[in-house]
Amino acid sequence: MEVAKSVVASELVSRFISFLMNKYQSSSHAQSEEKVLESLQHLLMRACTIVEEADTRYITNSGMMMQLKTLSEAMRGHRLLDTSRYQALQDGARIDKVSSNNSSSSSLYLAKRSRTTTDKGTHLESHSALESLEIAIADMVEFVVLLGGCERMYRRPYDVYLYTNNFMFSRHAEKQKLLSFLLQHNDPHGDHALPVLPVIGGPTTGKKTLVAHVCGDERVRSQFPSVLHLDGDNLMSILDHGRTMEGMMLAVIEFASDVGDDDWKKFHSFFIRIGRGSKIIIISKLKILGRFGSVKPIFLTVLSNDELRYLFKALAFGSIDPAEHPRLVQVADEFVKVLNNMQGSLIAANSYADVLRKNLNVRFWRCTLDKAIRFLKRNLSIDGVQPSTRLAQGHQVDITDFALHPLSMTRYTINVSIKEESPSVTLGGLIADPSVRPEGDFILTSWESRLPPHKSFVYFATSHAHDTCEGRKRRGVPI
Repeated sequence: MEVAKSVVASELVSRFISFLMNKYQSSSHAQSEEKVLESLQHLLMRACTIVEEADTRYITNSGMMMQLKTLSEAMRGHRLLDTSRYQALQDGARIDKVSSNNSSSSSLYLAKRSRTTTDKGTHLESHSALESLEIAIADMVEFVVLLGGCERMYRRPYDVYLYTNNFMFSRHAEKQKLLSFLLQHNDPHGDHALPVLPVIGGPTTGKKTLVAHVCGDERVRSQFPSVLHLDGDNLMSILDHGRTMEGMMLAVIEFASDVGDDDWKKFHSFFIRIGRGSKIIIISKLKILGRFGSVKPIFLTVLSNDELRYLFKALAFGSIDPAEHPRLVQVADEFVKVLNNMQGSLIAANSYADVLRKNLNVRFWRCTLDKAIRFLKRNLSIDGVQPSTRLAQGHQVDITDFALHPLSMTRYTINVSIKEESPSVTLGGLIADPSVRPEGDFILTSWESRLPPHKSFVYFATSHAHDTCEGRKRRGVPI
């Protein structure tokens, strides 16, 4: 009997010690993770401060531009902070659900085990992000000192609005390079001293927005009293106006197709004769046009997943703190996955964000997300081509899932036959309430840019209800 009591007591003591050790390790791990996230948040605040201050200065040092780009790329910790907040909310809901359904210790153990398994990957990723940011910040000491010697930009109220909403996120280094190119003095010697900078990037990567933003800078406007916006397809027509043009000017040329070397030489020679100090910016998606640059081109690529997520969240929430809406942040993350499948389209990101920002309701956001997923799948099933690519090629894109009615849209051009009195609807209005769809064909505005050059993305929507009815009649299906 005494032996049995000893064995039972020993077992109880062993279990109690094991319980205390597990509790201590769990508490230690939680504290460690909490400290990592706290340090990450602190460093992100410092990084954002440095980046925003850098954008108020004229930076001409190429090394500083590279450091600025590195710092911007290291700011992926924002996603991890949001993930941790949502995970904590989800864990609390999961444990409460398990506790209410089954109070047994085995069920609680399984819930905690599932949470611990998920946390391991997040914990490692948090440490990696923290380490990257620590290295980037440590290398910024000299950068910050040199930044104090850079001339401060004249800030307009409009610029404050830009930084509040992070619209120029991830293009800081490119903006500084473009500014440096425009503000540098030309070499006065030689006939081939005309500076040319190509800005090359795919569709919807923000080429024109970047150039328009830089051209709005006070020093750029004072240096170039005249800014010409030219179409590359009609480049040679400017030669007829040579007598009325003189003085230093900036030419911004948008090329949709390649131009012959002979035509370019003629235009180049003509522009040199206009006046010393003139410069040219080429905007195109064609890399081959980089051959005309006198300096290395600026290449704009689609935003990375973390950059696109940061931008989309800033656009969708506006002045609202995302930390107060962790469930909406989780839906926003799923939206970014859809946008990545659309090749990171900035037009799509702005269009959807504009819709979501007007209704911060979880159910509405999920409903809109479901429509976006069905829209993408429906169009990919046609020929495996992205909707944005089909539109760029002049093809129709099916938007039935947004309107709950057989509809397609094409690019709105001057070649499209449409009555002037045709009704107009915004994409946001159509998604929020499909009943606003007019009878018959109409003009659909997906988004109007709030940044220069304030471009509107307008399409021509065509109803296919008649085609659907005819098809049912041929198959003998009642309508």
